[in-house]
Amino acid sequence: MVAPSYLRSMQAVELAARTGSLKAAADLLAITPAAVGQRVKALEDFLGIELFVRGRSGLIPTPSLAGALPHLKQAFRELETAGALLDLQRGHELHIAAEADFADLWLKPRIGAFKGEHPNIALSINGEGEAGFRPAPADCEISFGPPGDGRDLLFRDFVLPVSSAENTRRLAHLPEQDRIEGFPLLQLDFYRNDPAAPDWRDWIERQGINRTAPDRGIRFRRIVPALEAVLANAGLVVCGVALLSEPMDDGRLSLPFPVSTGSWTEHAFVARFRGEGRPHVRRFRDWLLAESQTTRDWLVRFAGP
Repeated sequence: MVAPSYLRSMQAVELAARTGSLKAAADLLAITPAAVGQRVKALEDFLGIELFVRGRSGLIPTPSLAGALPHLKQAFRELETAGALLDLQRGHELHIAAEADFADLWLKPRIGAFKGEHPNIALSINGEGEAGFRPAPADCEISFGPPGDGRDLLFRDFVLPVSSAENTRRLAHLPEQDRIEGFPLLQLDFYRNDPAAPDWRDWIERQGINRTAPDRGIRFRRIVPALEAVLANAGLVVCGVALLSEPMDDGRLSLPFPVSTGSWTEHAFVARFRGEGRPHVRRFRDWLLAESQTTRDWLVRFAGP
């Protein structure tokens, strides 16, 4: 019998081979490329062989993997079919695939309220939780991207420089024009595909602020580790605040510049549902939309319409 953790690893390997990249596989699984890489490495370590080499066009399966790939593809097709056939017998389970930062910063802190209202629904978020692993598509997929295409819009984000409270106090006495000259800037790639979201260079040019080498600084793919660095007083980051209502309200995070220097994103956190006719999926959708409205209301109070 294959352990669920290795099923997740084999699923990651099959998707990485099919798409040719960890990023594309991560998008399909609604996890980070680093998490896909960890799953692939776990299987490589278990088997004691390499499964991929990097080529100009992306990931290339090694001969060891190439022979097994047709069987992997067929196996996951069969598992998806079986999962769909058995799904009516698993009506108490709810599987959610969510952008990792959304899951860690927004969904997990709130999900206890949903579980309290619906204690008989077993939850799984990104393959972890009471419901365990399921190879079939998730009941709800939450991502950050262009709205539309049949997805529910949860909320957009509002992006501007964010700081620890201590660093904001350090900078407050300096002239706004030169406030960040020489101060560590942290670079965040989470919003890089959003045409309206600024990075440091964009924001500095828009505000007419002095800063040499605005692109320098430690680079982060995810929001969570970037915020950990901010809270450790390691620098400032241009980041959205939609997921940050709690640390903004309690003062752990603050704004080193006026809120008027921020910008609304064009992309949004969006959700796609499967099986909405099933009561447990419908209940979660209703709860998610209501919680999202609370966040939209907070954003309006914070940033304005």
